Amino acid sequence: MLRVTKDRKRKYVSLGISLNPAHWDFSKNEPKADCPNREYIEMLIAEKIKEYSAKIIELKATNQEFTSTSLVEKVNVKRTNRKTAEVVFQEYMTSLIKAGRKSYALSIKQTYNSIKGFCHSLDFYFSEMDVAWLKRYELFLRENRLAENTIGIRFRTLRAIYNVAMEEDAVSQDYYPFKKFKVARLHQDTIKRALTKADIERVLQFQSSNRYMRFPIDIFAFTYYCGGINFTDIANLTQANIVEDKLIYKRQKTKKLIKIPLQPRAMALIKKYRNAESPYLFPILSPYHKTDEQKANRIHKVITKVNDRLKQIGEALSLPVTLTTYVARHSQATVMKKAGVPTSVIREIMGHSSERVTQIYLDSFDNEQIDEAMKSLF
Repeated sequence: MLRVTKDRKRKYVSLGISLNPAHWDFSKNEPKADCPNREYIEMLIAEKIKEYSAKIIELKATNQEFTSTSLVEKVNVKRTNRKTAEVVFQEYMTSLIKAGRKSYALSIKQTYNSIKGFCHSLDFYFSEMDVAWLKRYELFLRENRLAENTIGIRFRTLRAIYNVAMEEDAVSQDYYPFKKFKVARLHQDTIKRALTKADIERVLQFQSSNRYMRFPIDIFAFTYYCGGINFTDIANLTQANIVEDKLIYKRQKTKKLIKIPLQPRAMALIKKYRNAESPYLFPILSPYHKTDEQKANRIHKVITKVNDRLKQIGEALSLPVTLTTYVARHSQATVMKKAGVPTSVIREIMGHSSERVTQIYLDSFDNEQIDEAMKSLF
């Protein structure tokens, strides 16, 4: 066996031969003079040591981190049979896009870019992602002041990709680092983001000399009036989605078909922004945006501006939460729950994949019920 030691951690590599202990000089750590095939065994040992020494020099020369385990992997792996992290990430993102899961592909891309910022290249094997590597990556994210839940998302995404790599035999399950590195701890409960009906009305009535403030308010209002419709879904709405005073559309995220009645206020907003030169109901996308990438980039650009302006409005109104389009979605669910609408119905309106997801939106309301119930004790 060849023993590889790095940072006091050992890894043993079989040379594929065995001999009688009587023929081995344990003090000199070499075959004795009377050992059968002595010259062949010495040559094999020397070649193997030379191979590992050369790889160590290469890694140090290029400032690459390595462990005893990853060193063994690098020496023994055949590049034609094993995929690097770069290949696994790229192939998986491509498969997601082909399957129509563009949002998830974007999330994967964010983690991909993050890792690239951390180690400059993904031209390495997943076996190198040991617990020590993950801890260094976590420190890198914290030094860049990422929020706790954002760090959690990065690691959950990385864990999912690692699982894909194992399924594709790009890495052995023996190397799986997430048994010791617990991703579940990277979570922080977020402050609930629902507004009261009174605060929602204040937002809708907000006046500003800046004409660019009106569109964000109208998008907020349309989200609230239409069952918490997601911004991406709003962007993709066309006249074909209006059928007999109903809004019928398929959620981009879950592909669930949503059918809701269009309230007069929602219809008024549609008429306000209707443009004969564009098939879209709102001026977010245009005929110019043809490819999925163009649409995604445009939607990201517009929602960033919309949420920036909503934040300014929320600060001007001294609202208890940071105002975003998501707040409208969360608020309408909470208002409906308080009005006695069953969770199962709210789920259908919002297009959630399960009632468990819907319940996450309603937790703050349940907490209010608990608070009121406890007051009855005094």
